[in-house]
Parts: sequence; structure tokens; C-alpha cells
Amino acid sequence: MAREQWWGTPNRVSNRLRLEVDMMRATFADTFRLVVPKRDLLYWVGDVEINLHGIPQRLHTLKILYPEEYPNRPAEAYVLKPTVYSEKHQFEDGQLCLFNPKDGVTYGWNPSTSTAVTVAGWAIQWLYAYYTWRATGNWPGIEERMPPVKDRRQRRRRW
Repeated sequence: MAREQWWGTPNRVSNRLRLEVDMMRATFADTFRLVVPKRDLLYWVGDVEINLHGIPQRLHTLKILYPEEYPNRPAEAYVLKPTVYSEKHQFEDGQLCLFNPKDGVTYGWNPSTSTAVTVAGWAIQWLYAYYTWRATGNWPGIEERMPPVKDRRQRRRRW
């Protein structure tokens, strides 16, 4: 017998997913829509407008992906359009680096209180920080210094 996913089944949706949907709708209305692939992970996708003067494109498409281990592992955020990349604050696969796990559940991901709304909000803040960095050369906020990686094949977080 296959293990039931955190979100339940198509016939019996979990209370956690109901909460996630209610909170996303209450916070973002119709900005994000939940995508439920037949054989892959659930995710939200939506277009947000970044209101900054001088950026090449204001409309950004975000993807908030629920990993199998959710909520014990945070949802992942990606910018699908336009292409953006930060060497220091993004994984090699494009996932945005949204918080420092060393900050613990008070300032980072908390499985009992954080939701897709948390991650979507952080992703939008990340975009504002990204464009600030592009304009000034300084990433706003506290950065952690990371030692250089000797093997480029290693996947690591950059702060």
C-alpha cells in the first residue's frame, strides 16, 4: 500500500491543505492558483507585480513548490519569468534562498505556523532585495559568509 501524501488524497484532502488553500486565497485572492499534477508535487503558481522604477519587467511569475516532506521541510520558491539569478542568494537549480536555517523556528521556517503564504511573502521580498542588489551592489539585510566550495558539483545554500 502506498504511503499517503501530506495533503491527503484526491478523495480526502487533509486539513493542512485546506488551511493552505484558505490562507493563500485570503492573502493573495486569485493571484496564485494551486496546481495538482497527477504524478508530481503540488505547487502554487502566480503572477506578482514588482513596483520598482527602472526594472526591465514588472510582472514576475512565481512557483511555490511543496516538497514531499512538507511541512517538516519548507516549500520552495522559484521565479519562472523573467529569468533572475543571484550567485549568493539562490541555489544552482533556481530555488530562492529565503531564510537562514540557523535562525531557527522563530525567524525561519516553522512547520507548525509557516505556510505557503509565508514562502510566497518571502519570495516577493526576495525579488525586491534582488533588484536593490542589482541597482546598488548591496544585498539588503544580514548576510552570512560562506566558505568557498571546493567541489562545484556540491549543491549548497549561499546566503
